[in-house]
Amino acid sequence: MLDTFKQVIVNQFDAALCTLSTCIEQCPDAAWTTKIANYEFSQVTFHTLIFADFYLGDGDEQTFRRQPFHVDNEGGFGDYEEFENRVPVTLYERPFIRSYVAHCRAKASEVIAAETAESLSVRSPFSWLPFSRAEVHVYNIRHIQHHAAQLILRLRRDYQQDMPWFKSGWPPKSAS
Repeated sequence: MLDTFKQVIVNQFDAALCTLSTCIEQCPDAAWTTKIANYEFSQVTFHTLIFADFYLGDGDEQTFRRQPFHVDNEGGFGDYEEFENRVPVTLYERPFIRSYVAHCRAKASEVIAAETAESLSVRSPFSWLPFSRAEVHVYNIRHIQHHAAQLILRLRRDYQQDMPWFKSGWPPKSAS
C-alpha cells in the first residue's frame, strides 16, 4: 500500500508540474509580465515553485536556503521575499523558472521515494498546515494546480491558448 501511495503522489506531482511547465512554455512574451491578481505571470510561477520546493522540505528555512540549487542560483532567489508579508517586486526570467521546475520535479521524486509509513504519518513541520506529512504532499499538489489554473485562465482568456490535461509523466508529451 505504501508503494502505491508513493507512486500516486509522484505521478500527481509530475502531472501538476507538467501543467505548470506548459503554462510557462505557452506564455507569450507579452504575457510574462502581465498581472494575475496581485502578481505578474512570472511571479506566480516563482511563488508556486518556491512553495512546492519548501513544502517538500522539513520546514527549516535556513536548510531550505542552503540547498545546492538555491546556492547555485542565488541571484534568482534574491532576498526570499516570498517569505515576507508583502507583494513581491522581483521579476523572473523564463530560463531560471524552467530550471526551477526541473529542480522541483527531481526533488519531489527523491523526497517521496524516501518517505516511510512513519514519516508520512507525523505532523507537518509547518505550523500553518495542521495535518500529516502525507497530507502536506496532497496540499502541495493542490497549491501547484491552484496557481496553474490562474495562469491557464489568463492564457485562455487573453491569448486563446488551450491547455492539455496531464495524467502523469515528464516531460509534457500528450494530453487526454
